[in-house]
Amino acid sequence: MVSLWGPPRARPTDMTTPGPLLPPYGVVVGVLLHLVVYLVAVLYSYAEQLFLKKDDNKVKKQDAPALCDLHCCKDGPIRNGLIGQKPPSINPERLKDFGEEDYLNGDVKTWEMKIVSRNEELLRDALSRVPQSSSRTSLSSYNKLIRFEDISAAAFKIQSGVQKTPCMYSRLSKQYGMDIYLKKEFLQYTGSVKERGVLYLLTSLPQDQQRKGVIVASDSNFSMAVAYHASELRIPVFVIMSTSTSPARVKMCREYGAMVISYGTTAKDSQTHARRLAQENGYLYLEEEDSAVYLSGLGTVGLEVYEQVPKLDAVIFPAGGHCGLLAGSAAALKHLNPHISVIGVESENFPVLQQSLKAGHPIEDQACSNHHFYGDVSGLCFGSNSLQLTGKLVDKVVAVREEDILISMLRLLEYERATVDAEGAIGLAALVAGKLPELKGKRVAVVICSGNLELHLLQQCIARALTLDNRVCRFSLVLSDCPGDISKLLEILAREEARVLDIKQERTFVTSELFTVEVTCTMETRDKIHTAQLRNALLERYPTATWTER
Repeated sequence: MVSLWGPPRARPTDMTTPGPLLPPYGVVVGVLLHLVVYLVAVLYSYAEQLFLKKDDNKVKKQDAPALCDLHCCKDGPIRNGLIGQKPPSINPERLKDFGEEDYLNGDVKTWEMKIVSRNEELLRDALSRVPQSSSRTSLSSYNKLIRFEDISAAAFKIQSGVQKTPCMYSRLSKQYGMDIYLKKEFLQYTGSVKERGVLYLLTSLPQDQQRKGVIVASDSNFSMAVAYHASELRIPVFVIMSTSTSPARVKMCREYGAMVISYGTTAKDSQTHARRLAQENGYLYLEEEDSAVYLSGLGTVGLEVYEQVPKLDAVIFPAGGHCGLLAGSAAALKHLNPHISVIGVESENFPVLQQSLKAGHPIEDQACSNHHFYGDVSGLCFGSNSLQLTGKLVDKVVAVREEDILISMLRLLEYERATVDAEGAIGLAALVAGKLPELKGKRVAVVICSGNLELHLLQQCIARALTLDNRVCRFSLVLSDCPGDISKLLEILAREEARVLDIKQERTFVTSELFTVEVTCTMETRDKIHTAQLRNALLERYPTATWTER
């Protein structure tokens, strides 16, 4: 029978012959076995390394107490570089016990914390111009000075926590005949340069002390900086203030995140209470001093000024008793360029730094002012490290009057729109007073370090500065109490383009004849020349007019 679908097709006889593009079956199996063996070997090696690391960590933890025992001071805690009696619940972990060393390996920078019982003097080759007093501990055993490497390490560590403030060319340059650049440190979050030293100080503390917390006892810029940066670092912070502290500062400190406690009527009462709380609770009592860590943080200002303003001739800093900014920045600037002049400025009323340099040791019995206007300008000289660095590295220290400081505050407000306090304006005051004639025609940087001025003080300072600058004047004269006499006086004032700020009439308590009125006017003028023109015009019409002296 013939199939309708045609003849049947022939079936393939060789089914085992692979295609020309497929590898042999045995080769595939071999490759897979080799891959499995390799993966097992890698996993075994990785697991072995993990077990070794865990064993090393256990050994380090067991050895840690022994290392601490070797390096910790056994005589008691070290408070601000001094050995004191051992409190009941404070561990021997204080600021001065911790030195920070930085190492450079290519482009990588690392830090190592170590606990030591005595600080080392790092500037071994530095011969100080300041003689040492026999009644004070020598610097080699008391504390350590700073290296340029310490300042560089501080700049790297705090760069993300503080502002790199601008150093801008000032419109005041033409007025004073030199290129003036203003380093605006008052733009920091708390309005003060103290943030730099405080942040580096807090980050240098060991972790167990950071968990316990810190405590300060003042209402200064230092305390404000501690309150803010300790809160940012999640460090418990307590601020003890006297009951006489202004409510504005108490409120601001609480807003920064600190626990504020009002205690005592004086700063000494607050400090005593803070030390007692530190001993009882394990807090670290902080006060502004010239430790190497704190000075290194403040010295970063010098690094930034040198970087921001090329070809500098001089840099002017505020001085006074708390001269840490001057000393730390001088160490950085003189290392980078020894030809840059570093100048400090302090108040004539409180020449603490000049007297300390002359005596060869910090002056402790200098009368100070508790008025908030002066701030740290009137503080005591707080350490030999700053004094030694200042004597060696600072070229000149000048003193200015209170009037010069007020006019400097007025100039900064008018020309730079900067509201600063006495500590911030005192550097520019040296130029305003003409204390530095050798800087004419040169490039000068002035550090404006603080802008924390209370509102009621600001009003008083500006009013007083306008009077000192011959832009506000006052005169008195006697007129007949008749219609039109005061209008004639006002016509003269309008013709001279003077602005009337205040006018008062006194009819009862007058010593002149009857039916007269004593008129007292407070006027605003453009400058000293305009004031003289107004005075001449009034004396010509009213010869008996009297002017109130400044």
